[in-house]
Amino acid sequence: MMARPGLRFARPRRLGCFGLLGMALLLLGAVEALAADKDSGAVFARVGEVVIAQQAYDQAFALAARNKFYHGKPPEQEVARLQREVGDSLVNEVLLLKEARRRKLQPDHAAIAKEIAGYEARYKGSPMWTANKATMLPPLKKKLEEHSVLDQLQATVRQVPEPAESQVRAYYEQHKDKFTEPERVRLSVILLKVDPSSPQAKWDGALAEGAAVARRLRGGADFANLARLHSGDGSADKGGDMGYLHRGMLPEPAQVVVDKLAPGAVSDPVALLEGVAVFRLEDRKLGQLNPLAVVRQRATDLLKRDQSEQAWAELLARLRRETPPRVDESRYLPAGAPLAAAGTTGK
Repeated sequence: MMARPGLRFARPRRLGCFGLLGMALLLLGAVEALAADKDSGAVFARVGEVVIAQQAYDQAFALAARNKFYHGKPPEQEVARLQREVGDSLVNEVLLLKEARRRKLQPDHAAIAKEIAGYEARYKGSPMWTANKATMLPPLKKKLEEHSVLDQLQATVRQVPEPAESQVRAYYEQHKDKFTEPERVRLSVILLKVDPSSPQAKWDGALAEGAAVARRLRGGADFANLARLHSGDGSADKGGDMGYLHRGMLPEPAQVVVDKLAPGAVSDPVALLEGVAVFRLEDRKLGQLNPLAVVRQRATDLLKRDQSEQAWAELLARLRRETPPRVDESRYLPAGAPLAAAGTTGK
């Protein structure tokens, strides 16, 4: 009945690192855009001597929007945010490639050849690939070479030294919330299943039955027996025991009810998506700060991650100071305004 989500962490990826065919089409479009814009002068940004054509930006945004929003119509606020992310990504890539050349970084040609061979094998049956391969391969190879040196640059910049014990301790003291176990509650539940599409009368009947179950429990009835007899939750065969849960693992209506319970108390019936539930709070463990000795490795890893992010952000800031980009933001939607839904670049 209850969602028990796990935490997932993902390293941020550069916008522009798309799938092969999407990347190849983007590159093909960019080449065409450069030719089309040569006489029109439609420019999105100038980064030193490098010009980013408006149509090249439009190609990149269209692909990013398709990957992020699929075919939906997101709020303009989300579109405005993505517009700026794509623009920043294109500008940053120009600056970072210049820095990679300054450091004399070289592409891993063997790895690139292997990757292209893998693409050949994977897409050999694709009519799009077959028809456009001769045109797509040169810019694709160039883009893979650029990504190769950019990956090397990022790995070098983000490589931070092992922090000193004093730094780890200071980080721990400044971020105790990261090392505090949240409050946990041990619950038992009896769930009277109701189909979400059932008429109101069915829900009213379940609420009345839940109230009767709660009265029986408060009168001394055995919770485990009633759970095995009446509960439609997966915990029924364990007498309704859900084990220990932390905040975020319960639906909001259930959390509100549980927050008011003292250990041993039985809740009033509460309507949830799956039906009507009656809870008993078995135990409440308050949040507890783990000592540094227990979480030292986690504190070290988090500190190194933060230092790595800071080093990367400082490099980008320095490159932008040294070569300030000139970006035409006239086609961006207003930032931060909760406007109507849109699916365009705001032209």
